[in-house]
Amino acid sequence: MNQKIVIAVVILLLTSSGQALAQTVYTLSSAIDTARQSSPVLKAQYMNIGMAKADEITAKLRPNPNLNNQTLQLADAGHFPANTKWSDNVNRQVWWQLTKPIQWPAQRKYKIASATQNIAVANNTYQENVRNLSFSVGNSWVNTWVLKKKLSLLQESKANLDTLVKINELRYKNQVITQTDLVRTQVLLQQYNLQLTSFFQDYNNELQTLKLLTGTSDSVDIDTSSQVESLLPTTTLDSLINQSRENRSDVMLVKSSIEQSSSNIKYQKSLSWPQPELGVIYNPQNSVPYVGFFGTISVPIFDRNQGQIKKAEIQKAQAEQELQATQLQVQTDVGTAYRTYEVQKRNIQQYQGILLQSQQILDNVKYAYLRGGTTIIDFLDAQRNWYDTRLLYYDALQSYYQSYLQLLFVTGLINQL
Repeated sequence: MNQKIVIAVVILLLTSSGQALAQTVYTLSSAIDTARQSSPVLKAQYMNIGMAKADEITAKLRPNPNLNNQTLQLADAGHFPANTKWSDNVNRQVWWQLTKPIQWPAQRKYKIASATQNIAVANNTYQENVRNLSFSVGNSWVNTWVLKKKLSLLQESKANLDTLVKINELRYKNQVITQTDLVRTQVLLQQYNLQLTSFFQDYNNELQTLKLLTGTSDSVDIDTSSQVESLLPTTTLDSLINQSRENRSDVMLVKSSIEQSSSNIKYQKSLSWPQPELGVIYNPQNSVPYVGFFGTISVPIFDRNQGQIKKAEIQKAQAEQELQATQLQVQTDVGTAYRTYEVQKRNIQQYQGILLQSQQILDNVKYAYLRGGTTIIDFLDAQRNWYDTRLLYYDALQSYYQSYLQLLFVTGLINQL
């Protein structure tokens, strides 16, 4: 029996160690980097670039030649020449025709150029998807970071209160305090236990969200000691706006769409010229060989590709309008995010003094309470104030980090994390 227990314990330890090794601890930048490499959604979107490159290969291909055969068999045997059968070549006519569509040089050139611009559009679309995913991962990481900090705070508060409950149980036994004072302490401890369950569930839920966004199969955790803010350059608001108006991924996407539309206009105009088809004919008629030339071209009286040309011009005008709207949106986004970031940064700086004061108040009241200099109500009020102040601080810190991520997102700098 003892041997079985030892084996079971060893297996449990090995399993636990394997699970520990499989856990990945992420900083903010490593979480975002992992998502870019492993996200199944991003991998699927990246394939759009490959499809655009395949379209470029198609655009460079030249038209295939066409081989045509027509065979006419003399049906009435009464018209067969003497001493011939239906299978003799004198009783049929055969038409062999080999032709090839002729692509004008400008048509091929503009078709390739349009396909090449589609690759640029696909690349910029992917970069915009990377920007959005990075922002989602960053927000999830910050939420997890704050919840883990709140869990540590609550566990610390609960541990302190556990000690106080034991002390009060002893003091109540010695009739130093009333039963009401003991119950008040126990009620606050029960409240902490309920909050601990709720925080723990929220924390696990956010970890699962982070795991999904990063696309990892291992269990995940976060490094709460890592530096969050590091990338933001020391520059003015105007320079951030100007840089973002030119280089943000959605701006680059619209610009590439304009270039693609310009190439498409040229390509559609080149298609207004009819495409000829030229070839040779070999035509044995009743065993008499004939050789000829074949050529055909449509007469552009009605269809000169007017509709597709107009559509391409409208698409370009639409893209130019989108560029103006996007740049205006960038200006608004960067200005709003920058000012919000500055406000949240000042709020965090002001919290340092508040945290110190609440700690001093709690220490003083606790010292006085344990020596009978004040009531349990005063102590529990100081404990709640200490705890609530730190919860508010973590909420403010969450808002601060989120404003930092928002500023990186709207400036496009988040793609550099």
